[in-house]
Amino acid sequence: MTTAEVQTERTPWGLVILLGSLTAMGPLAIDMYLPSLPSIGASLHASAGEAQATVSAFLAGMALGQLAYGPASDRLGRRAPLLFGVIVYVAASALCACALSPAMLIGGRFVQALGACAGGVVSRAVIRDRFTHTETARMLSLMMLIMGLAPILAPLLGGALLSFGGWRLNFWFMTSFGVIVGLVAAWRMLESRSEETSAHAATETPLQAYLALLREPRLVGYALAGALNGATLFTYIASSPDLLIKTYGIPASAFGWVFGLNAVGIIGSNQVNRYFLRRRTPDQIVAKSSLIAVGFGVLLMIAALTGIGERWSVLPLLFLMLSTYGFMQGNTMAGALNVDPRRAGAISAMMGAVSFGAGAVASAAAGWLHDGTPRPMAVVMLAALVGSALCLHLLALPKRQP
Repeated sequence: MTTAEVQTERTPWGLVILLGSLTAMGPLAIDMYLPSLPSIGASLHASAGEAQATVSAFLAGMALGQLAYGPASDRLGRRAPLLFGVIVYVAASALCACALSPAMLIGGRFVQALGACAGGVVSRAVIRDRFTHTETARMLSLMMLIMGLAPILAPLLGGALLSFGGWRLNFWFMTSFGVIVGLVAAWRMLESRSEETSAHAATETPLQAYLALLREPRLVGYALAGALNGATLFTYIASSPDLLIKTYGIPASAFGWVFGLNAVGIIGSNQVNRYFLRRRTPDQIVAKSSLIAVGFGVLLMIAALTGIGERWSVLPLLFLMLSTYGFMQGNTMAGALNVDPRRAGAISAMMGAVSFGAGAVASAAAGWLHDGTPRPMAVVMLAALVGSALCLHLLALPKRQP
C-alpha cells in the first residue's frame, strides 16, 4: 500500500466538511442573493448602483477583514478569532434581513463580510497546522469540494427562497447557517496552533508580520499567481448575469443551472488535482496548469473578438478556463503556507485579501469596459491569466519543474 493510499484512508472527513462549511460562508453570502438584486432594488427603492454596492461592500469587507484575523489567529489561537467571526456573521446577516434602507443593507453587508472571512482564514491555517506541504494541497482540494457546492446550490436555493418568501428570507437562511456551523465548530474543533507559532507571533506586530511576508519573493509569487487566476472567477461572477441573460438570451430561470455548470468543472478539477498529487508535487502541477490556463484564455479571446460560434464557443471555453481554478488555488495556497509555517494565519489572511482585492479590481474593470459583448470579460481574464503565469514562473518557481 502506498503512502498516498494510507493518507486517503485516513482522510478526516468530519474536519474537512466543517472547515469547508466555515469557508463557504463567504461564497454562500455572495452567490445566494444574486438572483435577489432586482427585488432588493425595488423593495428598498435603491438604484442599480446602490444594489450593486451591496456586492462591492461585501468584497471590500472580505478583503480587509482577513488582514485582521490572520495575525490574531497566530497570536490568540485558531478557535477564538473563528468563533468571534461567526458571531459577527450571524448578527450582520440578521441585520441585513431587517434592513430598511439601501445604506443599512450596504453597511450590513460590509459587516457580514468582516465576519464571514474568518472562516476561510482560520480554516486554511488549521489545515497547515495539521498537515505537510503536499498533504495540505490535497486537503485544501478536499475542502474546496465542500466549498465548491456553494456556487452550484446557492443561486438555485436563493432563487427558490426568493420565490417562496422574498429576498429577506435569503439572509435569514444565512443567519441560520452561521448559527449551525458556529455551534458545530465550538463543539468539535480543537485548537491546532503550535507553540512555535504562538511564541513567534508574540514577538511581532501584525504589521511586522505582513512586512516580513512581503519580503519573501516566493510567497509574493504564490499569492499573486493564485489571486490573478482567481480573478477570472470573480470576473465571470460579475459578468455572467448580463452575458448569459441579456447577450445570449438564456432564460433567467435557467441562469442558476448554467452558472452552476462551471462550478461543477471547478469541483471536478479539484478532485483530479488530488489524484495528480499522488504522483506530482504541487509546484509541478501549477507550473503546467498556469500555462494551460493562458492557452484557454487566448482561445477565449479569439472567440470573443471574432464572434465565431458565439455562445457555442465562448461558453465551453469559459468552462475549460475556469476549471484550471481547481488546479491552481489549493496548490498555490499550499506553496505559500509552506514558505513560513510559523505565520500560517498571516499568510492565509494575506492570500485571501490579495485574492478578493484582485477579484474586485478585475470585476470592476470588466464592468467599466462593458459593451454588451463577451470581449471585455475575455480581455480582463486573459490579462489576469498572463499575470498569474508570470508571477508564478518568475517569483514562486525560479527553477523549471521536471
